[in-house]
Amino acid sequence: MSKHITILGSGFAGLAAARQLRKLDKSVRISLIAPKPEFVYLPSLIWMASGKRKASDLVIPLDRFFARTNISYIQAKVLNVSQNGRMVETDAGSFSNDGLIIACGGRFIKKIPGIENVITPCEGIKCGEEFRDRLKNMDGGTLAFGFSGNPKEPAAMRGGPVFEFLFGTDQLLRSQGRRDKFKLTFFSPAPKPGIRLGELAVEKLLNRMKKQDIISFIGEKIVKFSTKGVETETKKFDADMILFMPGMTGNSWFPKSGLPLSDGGMIKAGANCQVDGTNWPMTYVAGDAGSFPGPGWMPKQAHMAELQAKAAATNLLAELDGRQPGEEFETELICIIDSENKGALVYRKGERSLMLPPMRIAHLAKRVFERLHIRQYR
Repeated sequence: MSKHITILGSGFAGLAAARQLRKLDKSVRISLIAPKPEFVYLPSLIWMASGKRKASDLVIPLDRFFARTNISYIQAKVLNVSQNGRMVETDAGSFSNDGLIIACGGRFIKKIPGIENVITPCEGIKCGEEFRDRLKNMDGGTLAFGFSGNPKEPAAMRGGPVFEFLFGTDQLLRSQGRRDKFKLTFFSPAPKPGIRLGELAVEKLLNRMKKQDIISFIGEKIVKFSTKGVETETKKFDADMILFMPGMTGNSWFPKSGLPLSDGGMIKAGANCQVDGTNWPMTYVAGDAGSFPGPGWMPKQAHMAELQAKAAATNLLAELDGRQPGEEFETELICIIDSENKGALVYRKGERSLMLPPMRIAHLAKRVFERLHIRQYR
């Protein structure tokens, strides 16, 4: 009988793992567990405010993909992983496996008082719609954009989307002829926000803010949010709407599973994406759920998640076949910081670091990549 592999999650990492498994082995049985049979293309949430994208463009039903690739879908919420990875406990029952890939993502840390008053865009479509609708109905005011990290897990942050919302909103308001009615503010407790993009990138981003009349508050711990603004250790500034991306940690069920966790709450894994320790054979992790060895600038982004997922799938099949799981993922940062009509390409690998100025062609490339990426799941 063929081996049975279970994947947790239907995001970038989970689906990339599924594609790689099926590419390498047509006969392996694959089950995928996720709350909904859909894929949400989160990178394009930045275009919802302008109307370039709507929910139906970005929420992709996966029924056809599952049928085409012969994957069994289980609609459930994961509650725990037990028996050294061989059992997945969910709100729809327990499911056994011969091999497991954990690609269920992480969760945002929401400990700052008043955080219920902010919009966290990467939480999904509803957040993108809320930002769009509120901005549309505003006659003017102050908009605040910020992000923070997990002090115990430096890689567990998402600053790129915040820069895109910031510069994209600036451009949108200018195109609508109402930028003069709004005050835009950027804030972050990091003294060098965006440092994972490279030292030069930080300087360029902050200079761009100055040129576009965007006020910045950086290097101070965020103490409180309210319906009226943001409070740091020494400052307060007004905001009629706050878009904020908190740092990330692991899922709430991770601690009770007995999985080895980093100080920041993520599942510890090696460069081959295998869960650390001898108690977790045939168990792998990819994407935001994991804590991996690598440089401090290693990003939590879709591209990195897919690289890890491909390594995880390749190694799991090797281990199930009695071979050494020796495939290691590449550490590579590629992103386009989009601003509605132009995009700034950022690339980092090894000692190389590059950030190009905003260009029309980069914006078009981001749209083409979106179309190609979504097509494979339709």
